[in-house]
Amino acid sequence: MKTFTQYLVSISLAILAIPATAQNDRDLDNYRNPDQRGISQFEAPKDSLTTFNGVQVRVGGASTLQFQAIDHENSDNEATPQLIEVGENFNLATANLDLDVVLYSGVRMHLRTYLSSQHHPEAWVKGGYIQIDKLDFISEGYAKDLMDKLRIKIGHMEVNYGDAHFRRTDNAMAIYNPFVGNYLMDSFTTEVGAEVYYFCDGWLGMLGITNGKLNQSVENPDTTSPSFVAKAGYDGYVSEDLRFRLTGSIYHTAQARTAYLYSGDRSGSRYYNIFTDLDGSGDGFRAGRINPNLRNELTAIMINPFLKYAGLEFFGIYERAQGKAASEKDERTWNHYAGELLYRFGGDDDLYIGGRYSRAEGELQSGDDVNINRLQLGAGWFLTKNVLMKLEYVHQKYHDYPVRDIHNDGKFEGFMVEAAISF
Repeated sequence: MKTFTQYLVSISLAILAIPATAQNDRDLDNYRNPDQRGISQFEAPKDSLTTFNGVQVRVGGASTLQFQAIDHENSDNEATPQLIEVGENFNLATANLDLDVVLYSGVRMHLRTYLSSQHHPEAWVKGGYIQIDKLDFISEGYAKDLMDKLRIKIGHMEVNYGDAHFRRTDNAMAIYNPFVGNYLMDSFTTEVGAEVYYFCDGWLGMLGITNGKLNQSVENPDTTSPSFVAKAGYDGYVSEDLRFRLTGSIYHTAQARTAYLYSGDRSGSRYYNIFTDLDGSGDGFRAGRINPNLRNELTAIMINPFLKYAGLEFFGIYERAQGKAASEKDERTWNHYAGELLYRFGGDDDLYIGGRYSRAEGELQSGDDVNINRLQLGAGWFLTKNVLMKLEYVHQKYHDYPVRDIHNDGKFEGFMVEAAISF
């Protein structure tokens, strides 16, 4: 508690020390807005224009709170671990702190700190990066024609694999997610690396390399090799009202002590204490997510279509992952499918209703072929561009799990209400 208090005092003093002029204009160049304006954005927009007039510091953050009313159950077989009893109540509130600093014309730093989360009650840094859209720090106008289309990102950062991570909840940053829970196979990880982007008339491409590690260390140098990530696609307007985006991504690591692509989010899921047994074990803070445990020699691909016509919006996922745990000889395969349909309406599209269906199927380390289905129905209301109220009904069912697995004949369903603030 003492360390946490000291941290908050330090942050407060830093905020007070920022000149008032630094907060006058909160819209930055080449930046995805952390409010309602950012919900249909993916990568930060690429704009060669600049408003640089000295170092600019933007202090932002997010906070969420949920009321949970979910029941869970599994097999009554004596060999199946029995679940704890859960009721209806509020979850632990979560909070983020964001620092975005314009360091020079076309150069910006981002840093996100989780102040509280389900898994870590103490504050800790998620990660950060430097984004370079111009090389004017070398000399004014240096390689301008090239940099009008290129972007470089370097840091310990969220890997840009697939488009689903742009629509997921990142601890307290829940305003981009139209539902309360994230996706079944929640592909998200933070690694040290660099990504190079190319933008041209709606077309985009990205190549990246990381060190393949979530937890940074110089130990065990021979157990992990670099990971490679790539993305290509198109995002543009076919007509005035019709927007079309289609991207394909790949993530590959030849060797990893532990590949965290499907277990990299240490903040925790939105379904608290679901599928926890009487001994306190089970899914834990990752409740409701599916981790295929493909920890070594992992190759994953994701294809994402996005269509927006007036207020109607569709987003889809096809994902295929192959790999194995370190102790396994043969590779296993998992497939992940998801589709969500939303209708946004009202003044400035402040209201929406929609549904999401997800399915994951694959082979466990035990050799059993299993599948999981989830249905989410939701509605939301932007009270302001920074405040969102959500309601979700969720139903998830586990199929063909072995008798000794906690998920045998398992399911959970119920309602979630979430208030999300982001600024």
